[in-house]
Amino acid sequence: MNVTVRGRTRHYRTVTFDGKRNAVLLIEQRLLPHRFTLVATRDYHETAVAIRDMIVRGAPAIAATAAYGLAQGARAFRGHSLPGFTRHVESVFRTLQAARPTAVDPVNAMQQVRAVMATGRSVEERQALALAAAEEFANQDVRHCEAIGRQGMFLIREGCRVLTHCNAGWLACVDVGTVTAPLYAAESAGKRFHVFCDETRPRSQGATLTAWELAQQGISHQIIADNAAGHLLQRGEIDLVIVGSDRTLGRTGEVANKIGTYTKAVLAKRHGIPFYVTIPLSTIDWTLKSGMAIPIEERDESEVLGAWGVVANPKLEIQSRSRRRRTYVRVANPSSHARNPAFDVTPAELITGIITPVGIFKPEELWRRRRELGYRG
Repeated sequence: MNVTVRGRTRHYRTVTFDGKRNAVLLIEQRLLPHRFTLVATRDYHETAVAIRDMIVRGAPAIAATAAYGLAQGARAFRGHSLPGFTRHVESVFRTLQAARPTAVDPVNAMQQVRAVMATGRSVEERQALALAAAEEFANQDVRHCEAIGRQGMFLIREGCRVLTHCNAGWLACVDVGTVTAPLYAAESAGKRFHVFCDETRPRSQGATLTAWELAQQGISHQIIADNAAGHLLQRGEIDLVIVGSDRTLGRTGEVANKIGTYTKAVLAKRHGIPFYVTIPLSTIDWTLKSGMAIPIEERDESEVLGAWGVVANPKLEIQSRSRRRRTYVRVANPSSHARNPAFDVTPAELITGIITPVGIFKPEELWRRRRELGYRG
């Protein structure tokens, strides 16, 4: 997407690769919306930390990052022994896989890279194939998001009021986004609509990232507290709910997504509002048979007990952004502790449809249409 910083506009992808430095280049999402900057991870350990610590986040984006990280680790191998190289790549794979366990996209992406790599007859050939495969995965993600936009744009009617949860925009993907793809496509078609962005505590990705994206694109929007969504749904002020997914079970249609998604699905069902999930094909898990088997990441309690923000003097709004200091503020009672599950699972019966690059399907249709959706088992 195009980003305008200090009056200058240029196109960025969320994740790219610098072959000369063997470095993964990422947008530092923890600093948004107050500061836009790029960071480079110098080895696969740093790349895993960037995924774990949410410098990059969103299932498709961390998938592309993991794919590049696997190639990065493969390219760092020194030697000519294929067995030694294979053991090294397996170690790289496990390190990146463990960074964030709930999303299935990183595993699918790295498996795709490994399958291509395995066709090489030497270490050097496999190293080159790894980077080419990672690049292809990133490009494939962009194509998938563009196709999701074409599939879903008709859902955005003139004057539509849309509720989103968390961020599944281009910052959560390589480009374009999943939830935002139909929005951007509808905007390009000249449709007018309004987006309500759930703030999405505890990390507030809706307030910081989705809202920043929509502001950059000039799309009408407002941020709401997570608990305000039920009020707006009850009063008929929301026409459509669209969310992303970190893992969608192909056998059952269950969807794991940012904590609070299940709540929105229940509320949408109660009030008869369509609830759609947007996914690239890499988000589908064809193996697990129950949403209860999805590993749910538990993050540090500090995310719940406080919040990160920028300290700025409201009397000096002309001060440079570089002088605005990002800081953590404790909000909760000093002696209290917290639980912080990062995701929840939405049952298939609460989902109106799943928007994929190849069509919109009922959750129960996924397994029947599995060949069409890329299943190779």
